[in-house]
Amino acid sequence: MGALVVGLRLPAPALAAGSFSSIIAVRVWPASDYSRVTLESDKPLQAKHFLVENPDRLVIDIEGLELNAGLRELLGKVRADDPFIGGVRVGQNTPRVVRLVFDLKQPVAPQIFTLAPVAAYQHRLVFDLYPKEATDPLLALIREKEQAEQAAAQSVQDALGELIGRIDKPATTALPPVPPPLVVQTPVPAPPFPGASAAGAKSDPLPGFSQARLDRLIVIAIDPGHGGEDPGATGPSGLREKDVVLAVGLKLRERLNSNPNIRVMMTRDADFFVPLHERVNKARRVQADLFVSLHADAFFTPQARGASVFVLSEGAASSQAAKWMANKENAADLVGGVNAGAVKDAGVLKAMLDMSTTAQIKDSLKLGSEVLGQIGRVGNLHKRRVEQAGFAVLKAPDVPSILVETAFISNPEEEAKLRDPAYQTELVEALATGIARYFAKNPPLARHRALT
Repeated sequence: MGALVVGLRLPAPALAAGSFSSIIAVRVWPASDYSRVTLESDKPLQAKHFLVENPDRLVIDIEGLELNAGLRELLGKVRADDPFIGGVRVGQNTPRVVRLVFDLKQPVAPQIFTLAPVAAYQHRLVFDLYPKEATDPLLALIREKEQAEQAAAQSVQDALGELIGRIDKPATTALPPVPPPLVVQTPVPAPPFPGASAAGAKSDPLPGFSQARLDRLIVIAIDPGHGGEDPGATGPSGLREKDVVLAVGLKLRERLNSNPNIRVMMTRDADFFVPLHERVNKARRVQADLFVSLHADAFFTPQARGASVFVLSEGAASSQAAKWMANKENAADLVGGVNAGAVKDAGVLKAMLDMSTTAQIKDSLKLGSEVLGQIGRVGNLHKRRVEQAGFAVLKAPDVPSILVETAFISNPEEEAKLRDPAYQTELVEALATGIARYFAKNPPLARHRALT
């Protein structure tokens, strides 16, 4: 493996003219969920791969490819903060095979697949590097909440300590130490002997965080649309939908998390692609109480303006525009790039997504009405009523779900507003107020959330 030579080229006469694929672009999308590497080419590529341990490496052999400047770009595109890829090496393994070696930071479960040309993309060869052992998303939320509570308590202690330090006091008088904040803990029986758990008891991954507190927690799923390979719509000056909805989503998470009883799960918190069905699955895995998908779409003409709120429809869409919007959003997987081979039991998946009940849609309409009313206070509305259509991303069973089109990014004036951090803050406040008003009238269901 150490004998790979970067930049090796065979003499031109030894190669048949036009027999090699050309690399058009190389893209790397690092994220905590998984890291994606995309090679875009003018012809389809075929690849084989294998894993090597001690140290962990992923080796990929790509046929019909000659090492060129475009492929060498990959060497400089791996970021230091990539959670999976430590580095990459590339060389001409045989006259018709280029070998890539990814040095890994942790064991991975790779998925390697090809995508046919679609939208602005030509042929794509995709490497998705998932962690070999995925973390429990609900446990991650609870750990985040515990850390926030500890940081807040420490901040109070620091402030008290600073105040006490400023008070003049006799040198002979010692002030008592500031007691730590009271934390109510659930007693855990001591194990019968070192290294063993109490008989019949499941070890608590978070000592002090009781099951009762976990059950009372309100979990809200925020879903910034598109991401990664899928930019979504683009405004007249180049503002991309995936960027603006991520910015709004992160601000909304911060706003909602300020309530100690709420924790937000983001379907994506960085620039990477999440398939539609996985967005639904993420909400279900944390047993979310609400699901809010954020978008900023484009229309045929720049005159279209105003925000809209959509919920799922059991039958026909409420309007032709709603149907058009749903079809457009449901096509996101084609652009973003889904590994069809990894989606097992497609029929079972479709049945799961079709389990949405009338009650779920009814609750979604209530949530949508509250949110739409608040958004109308900070900007124009495209429709003054909640619309319905068959959005795949809204099909989370038993979870009230809405899709918010924050504005038309294709409208120059609305694009400028979406770019403005002050307007984003106003929009976030409207969304948070709408959610609060919904919960005030419709208390969340008691959910038994068991950590795994």
